[in-house]
Amino acid sequence: MNNIKRILIGTGISITITIFFLIIFSCLVTYTNIAESTIPTVTLIIVAISILIGSTISMSRLRKSGIINGATLGITYILVIYLLSSIIEKDFSLNTHSIIMIFLSVFSGALGGIIGVNKSLKTIVRKEGNIKRNKELL
Repeated sequence: MNNIKRILIGTGISITITIFFLIIFSCLVTYTNIAESTIPTVTLIIVAISILIGSTISMSRLRKSGIINGATLGITYILVIYLLSSIIEKDFSLNTHSIIMIFLSVFSGALGGIIGVNKSLKTIVRKEGNIKRNKELL
């Protein structure tokens, strides 16, 4: 149950970060000379970074299975995004860009899960090391 909660929290964080950066990018495209042809590439980068950050943050309390939980977060993220876009556009289609985004989401989620778990383990080792050192001083 704790893992499901972490995955949902991470998905929410990732979606929030994505919306924030997409708003900034849309303003840049609107008010500068950035070509519209850059939109698909920048969207992929924003999605990957958002999932990586969300996965790292949400998996930082776990001690194991970061790769599985992170990949699950990536899948959950992409399912939510595709369901929302299908409802809004009333059309669900998969193309090359969509397939790349799916693989990138799973990969960046897994990588973020690995980073988050390792970050958690370093914190635990550091805390336990301080406890041991304090006991040695007594």
